[in-house]
Amino acid sequence: MNDTLHGKCVLIYSHDSFGLGHLRRCRTIAHALVDGFAGLKVLIVSGSPIIGSFDFKSRVDFVRVPGVVKLRGGDYTSLSDHIDLSQTLQLRSSIMEQAARTFSPDLFIVDKEPLGLRGEVTETLKTLRRQGVPTVLGLRDILDDSVLLNKEWEHRGTPKNLEAWYDEIWVFGSPSMGNPLAGLGVSEAALERLIYTGYLKRAVPSIAKAPVGLPPEPFILVTPGGGGDGETLVDWVLSALERKPRPTKPVVIVLGPFMPQAVRYEFQIRAARLKRVQTITFDANMELLVERAAGVVAMGGYNTFCEILSLDKPALLIPRSTPRMEQTLRAHRAASLGYISMLDGDGDRSADAMAQALRRLEHQPLPSAAGADKVLSGLEVICERTSRLLSEENLGHQDIA
Repeated sequence: MNDTLHGKCVLIYSHDSFGLGHLRRCRTIAHALVDGFAGLKVLIVSGSPIIGSFDFKSRVDFVRVPGVVKLRGGDYTSLSDHIDLSQTLQLRSSIMEQAARTFSPDLFIVDKEPLGLRGEVTETLKTLRRQGVPTVLGLRDILDDSVLLNKEWEHRGTPKNLEAWYDEIWVFGSPSMGNPLAGLGVSEAALERLIYTGYLKRAVPSIAKAPVGLPPEPFILVTPGGGGDGETLVDWVLSALERKPRPTKPVVIVLGPFMPQAVRYEFQIRAARLKRVQTITFDANMELLVERAAGVVAMGGYNTFCEILSLDKPALLIPRSTPRMEQTLRAHRAASLGYISMLDGDGDRSADAMAQALRRLEHQPLPSAAGADKVLSGLEVICERTSRLLSEENLGHQDIA
């Protein structure tokens, strides 16, 4: 562990309130930073309603802002019925600014949204940059279809001169998967600040305990991530398992904490009728389940993809195509590189097609056979860039009005 950054503070902003993706990515980065630098402290500001369900390492803490939920049309609404959206956004922005004043970070990392949800980190960014605090925009490997995302950015007024707001733009992925900012009209100066870190390598937590009752032998793990939009995947898998021939290995389905209760209950009843098929609602240590698995069936969200590559598991991805094309684009590109196999959720949705794919999964090559183990440098690069940014003299930014 390096103690050169002792006493330094890193503030991480994660806008999303629904789903697990942004929170889990930020938590992984925070843990890597405190593991890498003795005495460094990290504060995560998040809207996740289940952030308290996760364990955090020493010197990592969080502040939860009022939650919002993204609707299918792309708009947001408050998670609490008794607070309207404008009040929620004012509260979130105010808490963000207060957290920055009190925590007094030496580095500010913003996850995905350049100005935050509805611009809620704009003032915080301006203040910190005037103070010379380095700022970083962190992007996942794929954001969305460029045409759709460009319209979204235009509607929101997302700036194209990202160099005026950020010292560096980190892409948590590999150039082989494409440029997430391509086609968005981002300035050349901003693109020059792009740094591909590689994917964020995951490991099984040393103190993690597996859920009681897991099969003793390797199993096929089915996970729709947070589960809020995973009904199609789980229904399709169960339809295949209700037929014969079945996979030779047992099946464990993690339904996700955001799956509607009535839907979850129906799936639990169907799974209970099948031999060697069991369900789990949620486990905060998904790495442990992936490590125990012989193969993974998933939708293709960023974190699950990182776990598949990190723990070198054969995987079948069934991506969603709405409201974003992110998962579909990732699955197609990863399949073309030989990392995973995929079924198009908009293609043949028959139980037989899924049953055949599940049986093929049992004989599929590992991702490392296609070189996936070479693109997992993310956490090391993040620590290196953090060390460099925090070791430089005060930058004295004056580039935002």
